[in-house]
Amino acid sequence: MLTLLITLAAATAAPAGAATITPDRIPWGPPAVDGSRFALLDGHRDIAGQSFSYAFALPAGGWDPPHSHSSTARIFVLKGVLKLGWGPNMDKANAIAFPAGSFVVVPAGAVHFDGADEETIILGVASGVWATQYIGGGPGSAGTPPR
Repeated sequence: MLTLLITLAAATAAPAGAATITPDRIPWGPPAVDGSRFALLDGHRDIAGQSFSYAFALPAGGWDPPHSHSSTARIFVLKGVLKLGWGPNMDKANAIAFPAGSFVVVPAGAVHFDGADEETIILGVASGVWATQYIGGGPGSAGTPPR
C-alpha cells in the first residue's frame, strides 16, 4: 500500500517549469490610481520577442481611454464583462460586451478602449517589449503604463 501512495504522489507532481495559479492566488501588484490591477503570470514583458502571460483587473465603472499596444494581445475574459470599443474616441455606448468565457484578439497598433460595469478580470498573452500608446496622453493603468 505504501508503494501505491508514493507512486500516486509522484504522478501528481508538476514538472519543472510548470506554472499553476488559481484565481484566488493571482499575484496582483498594487492598484493604480484608477483602481486597475496587474499581475505578470509568466514570462517577461520587457524582453523583445519574449511571450508573457498576465492578468488585468478593471474595477466596476472603470474605463481605460483609447490606446494601442506594441504587440498583439490575446485576451480571455475570466470574470465579469469586458466592454471593448475600437477607435480614437471613447464611445462607451457602442462598446461591445464580452462576458466571462469570451476570447478577443487585439492586434498590435489597433486603437481601442475598454471598461467594465462590474469588476472584470482578463487573462492575456502577448510578447515584449510591451508598450502602450495613449491617444492624447494619459496616466495609464496598472497594466499599461505609457511609454
